[in-house]
Amino acid sequence: MVDRRRFLKCLGAAGMLAAAPLRAQFNAKPRFAAAPFSLGVASGYPQASGFVLWTRLAPVPLAPNGGMPAEVVPVGWEVARDEAMKNIIAHGTAYATPEWAHSVHVEVTGLQPGRPHWYRFMAGDTVSPIARTHTAPAAAARTARMRFGFVSCQHYEQGYFTAYRHLIADEPDLVLHLGDYIYEGSWGRDLVRSHGSGEAVTLGDYRRRYALYKTDPDLQSAHAACPWLVTWDDHEVENDYADDRSENLDAPEWFLARRAAAYKAWYEHMPAPRAMLPFGPHARIYTRSSYGGLVNFFVLDDRQFRSHEVCPRPGRGGSNSVDPTQCVELADPKRTMLGARQEQWLD
Repeated sequence: MVDRRRFLKCLGAAGMLAAAPLRAQFNAKPRFAAAPFSLGVASGYPQASGFVLWTRLAPVPLAPNGGMPAEVVPVGWEVARDEAMKNIIAHGTAYATPEWAHSVHVEVTGLQPGRPHWYRFMAGDTVSPIARTHTAPAAAARTARMRFGFVSCQHYEQGYFTAYRHLIADEPDLVLHLGDYIYEGSWGRDLVRSHGSGEAVTLGDYRRRYALYKTDPDLQSAHAACPWLVTWDDHEVENDYADDRSENLDAPEWFLARRAAAYKAWYEHMPAPRAMLPFGPHARIYTRSSYGGLVNFFVLDDRQFRSHEVCPRPGRGGSNSVDPTQCVELADPKRTMLGARQEQWLD
């Protein structure tokens, strides 16, 4: 059971219950206690003319704020046609702010379709690893083939992420992550490694959990190999939640504050476009992504707008195994997994 008093205290300390932004100084020439690109780099949401690039400055990844002071830091970025980064075709500067955990999201445009590209970031005197991505083929292109992989449900404690080695050995054009990128809690025996902390509830908790997962070298290598499309499931927030109802039947306003923290941390750690920036406990992450004229991917959100679970176990709000003849609510035609607006968009 989550300690509500601790949760509200931590939210207040993190600024989640106040509208005022953090006061941060600008540091044009930062010096870091350790390598700031400890969480790797990533790209995502490829289009014919560009893609999203991501990183987060975290010299001490599991420390509060990733070991970063409350400063705004300029982060340079470069995109090249070659792995040696000799032929730079796009570059610029983004600004990592403490409000967003010093994460950086760069939406690169103006590139040629269907081409591989390499990229890197620079902050202070440090340079990130070089990673590979590519633009999608043009919509009218006669694309003959595509290779993609999909992954989900990566519980850090339940196993190592070595499957990613086999995935990237197949040289996919795209990886789709179908949710449960992190797990907020722990369970089971014979764990191979530890979260090192209890259930994630506050913004600081979720940030630390993402940072822990992203220190995994196999996960970093998979992100560096190709662009990703990402959606969430339940464990990015809490097991079995549905809309504003938690598994433990917490007060909706309390649970939505927790959901806001979880959604914010999700965005801070994903190569997602600005259109997916969360506003409190709300975010539009459902989208369509095309790969030439060959494939259309419809990336859906089946948690934020879904109907509450019906016929749950006594005193619980999550899912349950039920006999349809004993649970008439299952047949209610108003029940939905996607919500009316997302269903209309999908139509």
